[in-house]
Amino acid sequence: MKRLLIYSLLAFSCWSLKAQTAPKPLVSYEVNADNTITLRYEAPKAAMVQLTIDGSAKPLPMIRDDQGVWSVTTPVLPPEIYNYSFVVDGVSMLDPRNVNVVPNLVFYSDNILVPGSAPEPWEKTDIPHGEVHEHLYTTHVALNMPHNQSSFYVYTPPGYDAHRKGGYPVLYLLHGWSDLASSWTASGRANLMMDSMIDSGKAVPMIVVMPLGYGDMSFVAHGFSAWEKPALVDQNEELFEQMLEREVMPSVEHEYNVAPGRKNRAIIGLSMGGLESLYTGLHHTDQFAWVGGMSSAIQQGKFAEHLPHLDAKKANLSLLWVACGTEDQLIAPNRSFVAWAKEQGLNVTAVETPGAHTWLVWRDNLLHFAPLLFRTK
Repeated sequence: MKRLLIYSLLAFSCWSLKAQTAPKPLVSYEVNADNTITLRYEAPKAAMVQLTIDGSAKPLPMIRDDQGVWSVTTPVLPPEIYNYSFVVDGVSMLDPRNVNVVPNLVFYSDNILVPGSAPEPWEKTDIPHGEVHEHLYTTHVALNMPHNQSSFYVYTPPGYDAHRKGGYPVLYLLHGWSDLASSWTASGRANLMMDSMIDSGKAVPMIVVMPLGYGDMSFVAHGFSAWEKPALVDQNEELFEQMLEREVMPSVEHEYNVAPGRKNRAIIGLSMGGLESLYTGLHHTDQFAWVGGMSSAIQQGKFAEHLPHLDAKKANLSLLWVACGTEDQLIAPNRSFVAWAKEQGLNVTAVETPGAHTWLVWRDNLLHFAPLLFRTK
C-alpha cells in the first residue's frame, strides 16, 4: 500500500511537471496594436512556407523556428477584412486554427478583421439590422446544377414593410467566378454595409438580391482555363441572363414588396458578375436604369458584337458606373469598355481606385455605388 502511494505521488509529480512545461497551444494569428498581423503555421517538415494575404502583391516569406513553427508579421494594414492562406511547399493551405473560412469553390482562404478605431461599415454594430433570406428553386434554364437546384439570397432593409405604399427599389448584386450565392454576405459583408449606409442616411432603404451567378455550373468545373474559351464564357453569361430574367426576378417581385419600373431597378456585379451585370443591364435598359460593373471580366472585348442594339438615347440610363482597381489585370479591358461606351454616347462614370482583384476593392466599390442609387433629382 505504501509503495502504491509512492508510485501515485511520483506519477502525479511527473504529470504536474509536464503540464507546467507543455508548450502553449499555437495561436495562428494575432492582430497587433499597431494594425500589423502576426501569423503562424506549424509545419516542421516543410521546406518553405509563405503567406498570401489581401493587399500584398506578392506572397510574404515566413521564417521557421526551432519548433517547426513558421511566422511572419505583415506591414501596417488599414482597418479591413483580410483574406489569407498559407502556401506550404507550393500548396495552398487553410489556417487549421481559424474558423473564419471564406466560402469559395476553387480558392482556399480564411479571413481576419483588423478593426477600426470606430466601427467600419462591415463590422457588427448596435444599429438596426435588415434580414437575409435564402431561396432555393428549381431552374429550367441553368445547366449542370445538382438536381436542377439553384438559389438566391435577398436582403430586406431594417423595418421592411411588406405593405409599404410604393414598395422598395431593388439592387441585383452579382458575385464573381468561383464564388457562391452567399459570397456577398459571407465575404463581402454586404448586409452589414447596407445596414450602416441606410442607418446613416447615405443610402435609401432598398432590397438587395444576390443570385447564384452561373448559367452553366460546369463553367467552374472547367477551372480557370474556361476563361480562355470565348464560347463557354458567352454561354454562361447568356444562360445566367435568361435565368435572372425568367426565374429570379419574377420570383423576387412575387415574394417581396418591390417598387415597379426600371427607375427602381439596379444591377451591378464583380468580375464574372461584372460581365453579367453590364451585359444584362445594357441588354435590358427597359428594365434597368442603374447599371454598374466592378473589376468586370470583359477581357474578350468585342463590345459591339455583344451589345449590337445598344442605343444611348433609348437606354436613357440614370447611371452607368464602371470601377476597377489600378493593380487589377482587368484594368485595361475595363478602360477599353469605358472608352467604347463613351463613343456610343453613353454617360459613363469611370472609377479607378488603388487595389487588385480583391474584396478590399469591391467592398469599397459597393460603399460608393449604393448611395448613388434611386435618388430623385
